[in-house]
Amino acid sequence: MAKSTELVRQPETIYIKPSTGLTALNLSDLWVYRELVYFMIWRDIKVRYKQTFLGAAWAVIQPVLTMLVFNFIFGTIAKVPTDGIPYPIFSYTALLPWGLFVAALNNASRSLTSNTSMVTKIYFPRLVLPLASVLGGLVDFAIAFLILIAMMIYYKVTPTLAIWTLPLLILLTVVAASGVALWLAAINVQYRDVNYVLPFLTQFWLFLTPVAYSAKVISDKWQIVYSLNPMAGVVNGFRWALLGTDTGPNLYMAVSVGISLIFLITGLFYFRSMERTFADTI
Repeated sequence: MAKSTELVRQPETIYIKPSTGLTALNLSDLWVYRELVYFMIWRDIKVRYKQTFLGAAWAVIQPVLTMLVFNFIFGTIAKVPTDGIPYPIFSYTALLPWGLFVAALNNASRSLTSNTSMVTKIYFPRLVLPLASVLGGLVDFAIAFLILIAMMIYYKVTPTLAIWTLPLLILLTVVAASGVALWLAAINVQYRDVNYVLPFLTQFWLFLTPVAYSAKVISDKWQIVYSLNPMAGVVNGFRWALLGTDTGPNLYMAVSVGISLIFLITGLFYFRSMERTFADTI
């Protein structure tokens, strides 16, 4: 009788280890769930202006009214230097990225707590919620930018050749806003104090950013410290690209860019580290 020659397969050992480094972020999931990102952006835009009388006009009213107040206080009374540029357009140019930044912080910090049913009942990358909130602000930015174009025509201000860098500066604004927003969104799940602290934080941050005044009023010895504010580089870049001020790419802007990237990277890792507790804590 012939002996059986069947091969016996040895059981394989599978080792499951936590992912480390950049792979732990699983950023590829955002591409897989890109349609959900689009849906959340569109939903946020519709909810924002639902049952409002003026609708999307609110995207213009806030920066315009702020510009008028700044013009009276800093332009007419204080007469801060503006590098020969009419103060209304000088301040409004800075208010555009600043408005995008503040809207991103306000909306993204509440993105998890305002979508409790989604977070607790279904699986999806939680990064979708704050990311959609940040990107949704680009619509308001685009609407408000139309007013800047009209102002530049009225004041006969010609944009410089550096205007091609504007998309990069907008991207830098999104990077800075996303980094801070990820920290705030994750912290807000556990400590709702963020809702109370954020208005004071943004108000304080506004006066640390050269929105109502020129960065040149800061003495040279403090410029490097001042550039630790990521929005300082953004605002200076916008004025350089659109109005031709001499606040273009330099060491101080490089510092602001570096700080923005640090905020984003650390925010991503902190958000991911806290993500597993969101459903239980929220």
